[in-house]
Amino acid sequence: MANRLAHETSPYLLQHADNPVDWWPWSAEAFEEARRRGVPVLLSVGYSSCHWCHVMAHESFEDEATADYLNEHFVGVKVDREERPDVDAVYMEAVQAATGQGGWPMTVFLTPDAEPFYFGTYFPPVPRQGMPSFRQVLEGVRQAWGERRDEVAEVAGKIVRDLAGREISYGDSLAPGEQQLAQALLGLTREYDPQRGGFGGAPKFPPSMVIEFLLRHHARTGADGALQMARDTCERMARGGIYDQLGGGFARYSVDRDWVVPHFEKMLYDNALLCRVYTHLWRSTGSEQARRVALETADFMVRELRTAEGGFASALDADSDDGTGRHVEGAYYVWTPEQLTEALGAEDAAVAAAYFGVTDEGTFEEGASVLQLPRQEAVFDAEKIASIKGRLLAVRAERPAPGRDDKVVAAWNGLAVAALAETGACFDRPDLVDAAVAAADLLVRLHLDDQARLSRTSKDGKVGANAGVLEDYADVAEGFLALAGVTGEGVWLDFAGFLLDHVLARFTDPESGSLYDTASDAEQLIRRPQDPTDNAVPSGWSAAAGALLSYAAHTGSQAHRSAAEKALGVVKALGPRVPRFIGWGLAAAEALLDGPREVAVVGPALDDPATRELHRAALLATAPGAVVACGTPDSEEFPLLADRVLVGGAPTAYVCRGFVCDLPVTDVDALREKVTP
Repeated sequence: MANRLAHETSPYLLQHADNPVDWWPWSAEAFEEARRRGVPVLLSVGYSSCHWCHVMAHESFEDEATADYLNEHFVGVKVDREERPDVDAVYMEAVQAATGQGGWPMTVFLTPDAEPFYFGTYFPPVPRQGMPSFRQVLEGVRQAWGERRDEVAEVAGKIVRDLAGREISYGDSLAPGEQQLAQALLGLTREYDPQRGGFGGAPKFPPSMVIEFLLRHHARTGADGALQMARDTCERMARGGIYDQLGGGFARYSVDRDWVVPHFEKMLYDNALLCRVYTHLWRSTGSEQARRVALETADFMVRELRTAEGGFASALDADSDDGTGRHVEGAYYVWTPEQLTEALGAEDAAVAAAYFGVTDEGTFEEGASVLQLPRQEAVFDAEKIASIKGRLLAVRAERPAPGRDDKVVAAWNGLAVAALAETGACFDRPDLVDAAVAAADLLVRLHLDDQARLSRTSKDGKVGANAGVLEDYADVAEGFLALAGVTGEGVWLDFAGFLLDHVLARFTDPESGSLYDTASDAEQLIRRPQDPTDNAVPSGWSAAAGALLSYAAHTGSQAHRSAAEKALGVVKALGPRVPRFIGWGLAAAEALLDGPREVAVVGPALDDPATRELHRAALLATAPGAVVACGTPDSEEFPLLADRVLVGGAPTAYVCRGFVCDLPVTDVDALREKVTP
């Protein structure tokens, strides 16, 4: 019999709808039930493509005896962290403060007032490697609740007070200058792995936001070291197993330092951010590899993550059926020499094994290899490799596919809109721009209400109940701003403005200019989450600063510019100390230092060839954060187009920066010079 989760839209919650555990979704009613019964709440937080979440669900939440005990002594609440990042953030902070580490599944025991008092992550079904079993944990918490209630309440109260006192020093409200950005670059140089690319040790995550900073810093200052770190990291990732050498797209992270063995889940946000990074790397260097990876990643997103409604699904699972009924991590992606021979015949299998680094010993489990592109002296026939890739893809398509989380998350779709719009424009792929427009249309139609308030998620055309958080408003605005520049349609600038007005009114501290992750009128948790650091995605704080700055460049709004500058004060504090975790903020700071430049292109019509050529040159600008408006002289779609006239009747570009405008140009090469620092 299904539990209360059967009525939810989250694929993760629906995965638990048939558990014998009597789960509740996060709701006031769940805590009221705990209060009525006088029992604690078991909060379990995870997400649909999380391997150990599946393991714990199978071992414990599907077990009748465990479920019976849990139902008798607790109220079970299940949360999808991707739907409720605010709930996840607040309790993850408590877990990390108490245990020194965190992760998912997250297991937290709460009082009926939602105050946490005992924490953990994965618990096994039997005691293992020093960990108690889940049943032992349940029994211990029940006993403490029954026999030492006052002590439990005291612990819970202390934890909440401690969390309330953990305010970060965000520095002043002045944006960083040359000195702080140079210090951030020096800090990254110290943590850089020159042998393998990337930063730090294992596990290794794609540093997409840091690479954006490095590319912008190089463009503005000419620092060769910044470009080299960006270029070499991108090359190593593109050659590694973290990149799907057959189907395009990136896995979440590499478990080793060499980018060989990924954690195989593929997330929309990683692929959107990396698609944009490789497009920008191509724009800076002309790298053929960067062009290929950008386009293959864009094509992967459209082919495998696009939903019937035109949005983009959240993720593909790491696990899939290995053909024997077992769900195994990476089964869809790895190959043995025998499988290559079966797919290609002995002769081509030998070529494929050499090209993709498939060995008899294997680079993964049970003699299987993750496909890579190892550096080697041998020269391969391009047509032969294309044929081999096509045949392997066809064979792989017959394997049981990984599950897909069809939930559409507003923020991540905003990132995808920006990536696809810019990649489509740079490589003359109007189909990718069309895909970006379709996703943006869905966000407006379904996720925005008549007051321009955002809902965080939807699924199958049905909007979810959870309010958008700061990253949703900021990333969707970022996507709309990119789309406005690429399409010449000013309505996207207008929509971005509506969203950013909410950021100013509902997410910004009017005194300090600091930003909160949740709106002032959102559900009140045990504390109001506020995290400026970039992790898997840009923080809402960094993303908002960047979008506010771009919008101000488009419109001349001093209120938005001032808010961006104040928000970037945190980058002044954190950039020199922890540059790996404030990359998007550093990238926005680079745009601020460069202006950013404002480019207006006017022509007799958007589809006029000479106008299109000037427009494309503007979009290929390497100047950090440059904004582009394109239209006819009489257009009222963009403030930047006001009073712009054709010079000598020819399409004309105007470049302004810091309240100063250069002379207009009609020549493409002259425009390139003005938008290249």
